[in-house]
Amino acid sequence: MTRHLITGGAGFLGSHLCDRLIDRGDDVLCVDNFFTGAKQNVSHLLDHPRFELMRHDVTFPLHVEIDRIFNLACPASPVHYQHDPVQTMKTSVFGALNMLGLAKRTGARVLQASTSEVYGDPDVHPQPEGYWGKVNPIGIRSCYDEGKRAAETLFFDYHRQHQVPVKVVRIFNTYGPRMNPEDGRVVSNFIVQALRGEDITIYGTGQQTRSFCYVDDLVEAMLRMMDTPADFTGPMNIGNPGEFTMLELAEKVLQLTGGSSKLVFKPLPSDDPRQRRPDIGLAKQRIDWEPKVALDDGLKETIAYFRKVLAA
Repeated sequence: MTRHLITGGAGFLGSHLCDRLIDRGDDVLCVDNFFTGAKQNVSHLLDHPRFELMRHDVTFPLHVEIDRIFNLACPASPVHYQHDPVQTMKTSVFGALNMLGLAKRTGARVLQASTSEVYGDPDVHPQPEGYWGKVNPIGIRSCYDEGKRAAETLFFDYHRQHQVPVKVVRIFNTYGPRMNPEDGRVVSNFIVQALRGEDITIYGTGQQTRSFCYVDDLVEAMLRMMDTPADFTGPMNIGNPGEFTMLELAEKVLQLTGGSSKLVFKPLPSDDPRQRRPDIGLAKQRIDWEPKVALDDGLKETIAYFRKVLAA
């Protein structure tokens, strides 16, 4: 039986990963400081004999015996990561250092959840892994963007210097049940505003694009990446190459919720990327993966989840 440590395990992505690992018969140690994670995301697992929940902040070392580490700990929405930008940067950098140190001591494999934000506001479209990105190192988003870039640097240096078996995935916009209704991400924003009958807020002209990957597809890719041969490190893009403008997304959400909200336009926040779409050629080739869930189907599941949350 494999013992997995998931940092940020009570968060949106982490809790779905916990479910999958428990379902397939593994042991899971879920670690979270509950800054953006929530105990209710994993409450259904608390009595499971192969699941353990620990309150811990990854900026401090962790002394456990483990076989595999998924390092997901870091606030991922602008509202949350800009709330305390210094702590965000520390979580990415010290969290990476502490998990790499643990992997080095125990011989564990360690996977870093990096982000498409390492590409910044890209000049290359779609974005392949070989593109170095265009990030503003002193902007309001840089605590997250540069924190994740620094974490990638540490992962590859630990791999070269200490032969730690590392895996790096660059995650593009992900959505699904257990997103935080207040996290300020575009999918949750639009759905919550539509369900409450509030105006839907669109920044800029609404022509900027994103690619949206349903959480189940993303978790499948992370598990496959972790199982690749030890000499394959990535980085690897995982996301859905379907590209939609913000206006198209707003219209889909209104249609699926049956809402009649008005669209309200506000100025674009600084350093907001104009377009974002993953080149997933490497994922297709190395892990035989591409997303299966269409945007409409994933949105229906997510809307049903938020209806319950808002009713409660």
